[in-house]
Amino acid sequence: MSPDETTVAIACQGGGSHTAFTAGVLSELLENLPENHRIVGFSGTSGGAACATLAWYGQVHPEENPRDLLERFWDDLSASTPLHRAANNVIRWTIGLQRAGVPLPEVSPANSPGSRWGLKQFREVLESHVDFEAVPSLLEGDEPGLFISAIDVCAGRFEVFREDDLSAGAILASAAEPHLFEAVEVDGTHYWDGLFAKNPPINDFMSADDVPDPDEIWLLKINPQERPGPPQSMEGIDNRRNELSGNLSLNVEINFLEKVNGWIEAGYLPEEYTHTTVERIPFPGGDDLDWRTKLDRDPAFIDRLFSDGEREARAFLERKA
Repeated sequence: MSPDETTVAIACQGGGSHTAFTAGVLSELLENLPENHRIVGFSGTSGGAACATLAWYGQVHPEENPRDLLERFWDDLSASTPLHRAANNVIRWTIGLQRAGVPLPEVSPANSPGSRWGLKQFREVLESHVDFEAVPSLLEGDEPGLFISAIDVCAGRFEVFREDDLSAGAILASAAEPHLFEAVEVDGTHYWDGLFAKNPPINDFMSADDVPDPDEIWLLKINPQERPGPPQSMEGIDNRRNELSGNLSLNVEINFLEKVNGWIEAGYLPEEYTHTTVERIPFPGGDDLDWRTKLDRDPAFIDRLFSDGEREARAFLERKA
């Protein structure tokens, strides 16, 4: 590694459809990476896991590039066909009724044909863009690391899938939000959304022996950390609860990283330990984007979020220049 080189890991927080923003950020960052910066790792959870995987795959595959993969993936995932538009309209209609306070029956994903259909569609879209069987042939030892988080439902332990055991099932496991999808089985173990485990993995970049310790972690953050005041409405309470849940595990990891940085600065650790800075690229959001819009796959909405991500990435790179 050149002494002037800055090693970077990119961590992608989960957030359903809102991670179309993440896709826009990744497309711009990787296409315009500053000189003397090298990507050494990607991590992600839920929708962030899908984006991180596509970005990683576009980096290591000689015939692919991240922007094309991310654009095609979100085009396919958006509700552009009549059937998908109908399904998305049902979701938006249900959201409208919930906001109006209309009580609706709760149906377990285990009893929902729509839930199983949605998971099947998600798998098909993933497999149409990533040749998972070809991944082992792409691993030469100097590619960036990949870390995908999920939670073992029965044992209550987190799992981090790496590139050498990457599969569509691993990404589906990370995205299996329990109110939407049944637990996803991978090699006999059932998993839920990585939101409960690592959202996204941070400290794994430093603990993995095969990944250089990054000088910087660029965190693509979906859930806001702060709000100007406590929510008063039930809708506002649900929205803030979702945000806090999504940040809980992330804050634990960042707090530990900051402690390690403090120990390094105080000289308590050997010289091989290096200081790592966390830089955030936050989702701009807006008052119209509560937690329920994380389920909205309207093509115009997805395009808007992707463009927002590109814009925020350009602003970030300008600050880095």
